[in-house]
Amino acid sequence: MKKFLSVLLMAALVLGAVAGAQAEVLSGIAKGFGGEVTVSVTVEDGKITAVTAEGANETNGIGTKALEELPAKIVEANSADVDVVATATVTSNAIIAAVKNALDPVANPYVVEEKAEAAPITAEAADAYIGLGVASMGRLGPGSDDQGVQVYSFNQVVAGVVFDGEGRILLSKFDQTEVATPNYDGATMPHFSGFPGQKGYNYDSDHDGKVDGVLENDNDTFLAEVASWQTKRERGEGYVMGTGYWAQQMDTFERLFVGKTVEEVKEWFARYCSDRNGRPLKAGSSNEQDAAKYDALTDEEKTMLADVTAGATMSLNDSHGNLLAALEKAYENRRPLDITSASAIGLGVSNMGRIGPGADDKEVQVYSFNDVFAFVLFDENGAVAASYVDQLEVATPNYDGATMPHFSGFPGQGGYNYDADHDAKVDSVLENDNDGFLAEVESWQTKRERGEGYVMGTGYWAQQMDTFEKLFAGKTVEEINAWFAANCSDRNGRPLKAGSSNEQDAAKYDALSDEAKAELADVTAGATMSLNDGHGNILAALEKAEAGKVEVTLTIGK
Repeated sequence: MKKFLSVLLMAALVLGAVAGAQAEVLSGIAKGFGGEVTVSVTVEDGKITAVTAEGANETNGIGTKALEELPAKIVEANSADVDVVATATVTSNAIIAAVKNALDPVANPYVVEEKAEAAPITAEAADAYIGLGVASMGRLGPGSDDQGVQVYSFNQVVAGVVFDGEGRILLSKFDQTEVATPNYDGATMPHFSGFPGQKGYNYDSDHDGKVDGVLENDNDTFLAEVASWQTKRERGEGYVMGTGYWAQQMDTFERLFVGKTVEEVKEWFARYCSDRNGRPLKAGSSNEQDAAKYDALTDEEKTMLADVTAGATMSLNDSHGNLLAALEKAYENRRPLDITSASAIGLGVSNMGRIGPGADDKEVQVYSFNDVFAFVLFDENGAVAASYVDQLEVATPNYDGATMPHFSGFPGQGGYNYDADHDAKVDSVLENDNDGFLAEVESWQTKRERGEGYVMGTGYWAQQMDTFEKLFAGKTVEEINAWFAANCSDRNGRPLKAGSSNEQDAAKYDALSDEAKAELADVTAGATMSLNDGHGNILAALEKAEAGKVEVTLTIGK
């Protein structure tokens, strides 16, 4: 009996000891890539037994990978000093810092950094000009997949710029669309698998650096793929770079450009950037060539470069895209601005695939994609003060249009029917090798660059777009959308005209007021194309320009 009571007493003591050793849950916080990262750390008898981490604004597929994987590593090591997740360094370091903050907030305090937003750019000029430039470039890369298949990509840089009368840059807004084959492992990279009917391309669906299958397009997936393309600004914090992300770096350069001519920007690039990779020079480079070029600069120049490289370390012209070329084209394409002020600027890009135009004489479908670029100056009331719109249409090479840019697919995809002399008869199959791919992308011309070679029912494309840009002035984007809905055909989106043989269009036209009909007559004298149809969505580009607009203070006139 005594032995039994002794066992009971011992059990009670053990249970009491266990009950007294209650787990403690600690909370910690740190700055992540997209915002705050918070953790809950469970500690029992001085040992970390559980960790959870949350970061609502960390990049999906990149930062979220660290949120999922790193807590278990910390528990296993019983320490916050663990290796980071290689593809998510910033979020990993934030989790580690948050755990340390939870365990010892005195030694590892969370300090909220208050960064003052940059003041809006203020610019004044006696007269000013608006320009838009687009530069396209192919790239052999980045890299290859785990099966040794080459990654290919193409970059389209667009620059909307306001110049003064001497050619100095008053304001600018840049963006870029980078599209790669789907075997690239970047989580936010837009991809293109080729046109329907072509050989598919290796696909890394979960972005882990390993190919999961082959991705082939049909009509529906082709349209969806092109519609999903995002610019580097739209990719936002998902496009991580050595310093911040792409949009932040580009904002730094845009401020650097203010007051410089295009030639001066090019001279700045030549003097202050590496001759190897085009990146701004920095102190302490391990490369002898870069170090020697940097050391030859004055102290004042080094201070200026330190300010630049604190916010921007990418190149203005390398295999990722030629920002300088887009800037040069914007200057070449500039035209006078007939306004006195602007309070905001925006740059929008809209992408759309098209099944067509038509098919070739062998009944092989023509495919194309359209990219619309809209640079918009807004007045103090949010209405369009001025705009500059251009568009790039790229078709398979079996289309018979003489000036149509074409894309035959990536090397290794089997090529596409080719109408070499544009007589509506296929002459051969055009298949790209590396050199052909690079040359093909570099040759792409926008509809304005195609000029009088792009003939339409009324004049040519650039003339029609000029007419619409005059129509946009004084209207908000919402009012432009409303104008389109009220004054354009519900069948094809083209502006209504008197005497239509289509009953639906005729009835809609007849219901308009005399004032609306008079305005339409002025419009259709110069423009009969649609602002939103299979050829491209101009309205969407305007909407994106408005959505991404930034405040400025522009004053024009003495």
